[in-house]
Amino acid sequence: MKTVDVLVVGAGLAGLTTARLIAERGLRVMVVDRRRTLSTGIRTTGIFVRRTLDDFDLPDHLLGPGIRDVLLYPPSRHDPVRLTSDRDEFRVADMAAVYEHAQHAAESAGAEVTLGVKYENVRMGVARFADAEPVTARFIVGADGARSTVARDLGLGVNRRLLIGAEYSYPVMPTTCVPAFHCVLDPRIAPGYLGWVINDGWHNHVGVAGYPHAMRGGVRRLLDAFATDAPGVVAPAGPVQRRGGPIPVGGVLRRLACPAGLLVGDAAGAVSPLTAGGLDPCLRMSELAATVAVGYLRTGDQSVLSRYDGQALRNRFRGRLLLRRVLAGVRSTTAAEAAVALLRGRAGRAFAARILFGDGSFPDVTPRLAEV
Repeated sequence: MKTVDVLVVGAGLAGLTTARLIAERGLRVMVVDRRRTLSTGIRTTGIFVRRTLDDFDLPDHLLGPGIRDVLLYPPSRHDPVRLTSDRDEFRVADMAAVYEHAQHAAESAGAEVTLGVKYENVRMGVARFADAEPVTARFIVGADGARSTVARDLGLGVNRRLLIGAEYSYPVMPTTCVPAFHCVLDPRIAPGYLGWVINDGWHNHVGVAGYPHAMRGGVRRLLDAFATDAPGVVAPAGPVQRRGGPIPVGGVLRRLACPAGLLVGDAAGAVSPLTAGGLDPCLRMSELAATVAVGYLRTGDQSVLSRYDGQALRNRFRGRLLLRRVLAGVRSTTAAEAAVALLRGRAGRAFAARILFGDGSFPDVTPRLAEV
């Protein structure tokens, strides 16, 4: 039976980044994912915000043009609120290529990445799979998504508040139009969240997300209805990809680690509760997770695990969690029209710009890194 120091379940950006960082410190790391290729099963739009672009070394050639304009629409789609930054605030990545790059980086650091392997459970340090031999692991990292099986096996926190999202992504004919991010607040098509269209001049991303119990007819039907007349939509110039999946919006889970393992990425609830952005959080928390895991495995000191404390991070989310409840409470078109109207004033525009362009989307883990 193969024996490793760390088994990472899930080869998304969080899992591969954590695996690379642990392998760079000399531990034996194995990554498994049920997908046979990382270009399938993509669930994220791939929006990287300015803060991430500033703090992490992301391959520039895998990122689309910079986006500075955001337009916020009421249900009527009339008179949107336009916010323009003097800097590039968003860039949409080719996520299949980003995953391939992250896989190569993890393997170059010494991690073994095995695809087409479905994780089933772990007991007494032995991980079992549906279609491969068991593996003995000293430590398990759950990077297996919002409905993490690893979290349940280890008795860690489980995401309870979930949106469901769906998106079409496709190439477009190059134009001279200014790249823009269109957001539509309409509870009829996206209860509790938004419909969106991102046109960066290279690709169109058209999507909706909301609370599944309130999405009448299902998310796919609502996406199709939205895509017929959504602002910013242009005709495809190539194959259309479909994406979708659950999005945790309850904030970082309180119980993230135990002597048997820990959680990262969506499995840890590492998503901004308000904006539902998860790429910046997954990179930041992966650094902390890797440092904590290595420190614990080298010393055996369980107090090291307390540094990976979800409750401490949740304390920074109070305002965002409150705004999440407010957004979830917008259940009529009248309320949505009124909400967008409030953003047209000077104070409202400043508030929206702070949410969309500010640096407070996810807590900085650097101080906690220094404590490990």
